[in-house]
Amino acid sequence: MSTHESDVHTISPELPAMFDGMKLAAVATVLYILVRCLNLKSPTAPPDLTYQDTALNRFLLKSCPQLTKEYIPPLLWGKSGHLQTALYGKLGRVSSPHPSGVRKYLPMQDGATATFDLFEPMGDHRTGDDITMVICPGIGNHSEKHYIRTFVDHAQKDGYRCAVLNHLGALPNIELTSPRMFTYGCTWEFAAMVGYIKRTYPQTQLMVVGFSLGGNIVCKFLGENRMNQERVLCCVSVCQGYSALRAQETFLQWDQFRRFYNFLMADNMKKIILSHKHSLFGGSPVKLKELDLGRLYTATSLMQIDDNIMRKFHGHSSLKEYYEKESCVHYIHNVNVPLLLVNAADDPLVHNSLLTIPRTLAAKKPNVIFSLTLHGGHLGFFEGAVLFPQPLTWMDKVIVGYANAMCQWEKQKPPCQSGPLSPSSCAEEKA
Repeated sequence: MSTHESDVHTISPELPAMFDGMKLAAVATVLYILVRCLNLKSPTAPPDLTYQDTALNRFLLKSCPQLTKEYIPPLLWGKSGHLQTALYGKLGRVSSPHPSGVRKYLPMQDGATATFDLFEPMGDHRTGDDITMVICPGIGNHSEKHYIRTFVDHAQKDGYRCAVLNHLGALPNIELTSPRMFTYGCTWEFAAMVGYIKRTYPQTQLMVVGFSLGGNIVCKFLGENRMNQERVLCCVSVCQGYSALRAQETFLQWDQFRRFYNFLMADNMKKIILSHKHSLFGGSPVKLKELDLGRLYTATSLMQIDDNIMRKFHGHSSLKEYYEKESCVHYIHNVNVPLLLVNAADDPLVHNSLLTIPRTLAAKKPNVIFSLTLHGGHLGFFEGAVLFPQPLTWMDKVIVGYANAMCQWEKQKPPCQSGPLSPSSCAEEKA
């Protein structure tokens, strides 16, 4: 046998082994990337809570187990804040119900027409009281969004009437009646809805609920005027950012792909604005000029849209002024009703630096509980075993659970706490 033939017979058996090794390396690399991207090694845990040790807070935490028990997202993808956010953004919810409501139209002083949908309870509330949840959705959202429908259906079944604000300009088939649409912190439409509920149902008590941008609006509304807190039992805010001025810097960063999310939300805002092009840019008096329209087409971030379009609806002279005046961070300390603030640590839209605001507030004010989950993304909070999520999310359950606990507290609280909540309302007994 020649030397050349011997070499061939010596090397060829090693080739399959080498290719097998490459396959194993490739598989290992893919698995490593999946584990890192899906955050599979992250543990599950109960929410991290910040609160003062008061009789009310102890009662709420005891009566609302979702706040103290482990939140378990779907095993294969639920620990990724991006996938939780993407599923919420694309699908909203799984097997979303279709609650039946009545649309109400409210004329505003500036010629605008606010709309909201009213859903009656499916049965009596467990306390026998008349309770209405007044709900403010996220940016560009309305009562027809799947996550809103899922939550409303869940609340109705527990005996709550629900009133859901449709952000001005958000409904695709409702024309604007004035050259103005919703902004980051304008409370006019929400105030009109709350006023209607109070007049129409003089015996009802209110639960205020806000999602994302809606959380900013409801907290600002309650803090703007003490009278806005009358007949309000409590407020729940989920996944808001608290300060638009501080958030704008983080939205330009690529950390957690925040700049990419900024682009997507800006693109959605452009579509909403352009769908009302004639109402906003035409007619007389003209509030927005053709130059603003040209800048809108080229905008790639929410800040550019806010600076060229949104701030001008209320005459703000600069973007900084707009963000300062419309952020709840300057009003939320005036809220004295029980307040539950919920965020997720892996929310790709809300930077961790913004969470010092609710954490500090909860440490200083006895009426505030700040709940920070390890997972959940932005308005995701899906629950499930391995792959498929449940129709109801942890978020839906915790809001209704907290509301039920507040109603129960109102029924059995000490007489000395029958007035507005304050640290000096009465001497609390240790549990």
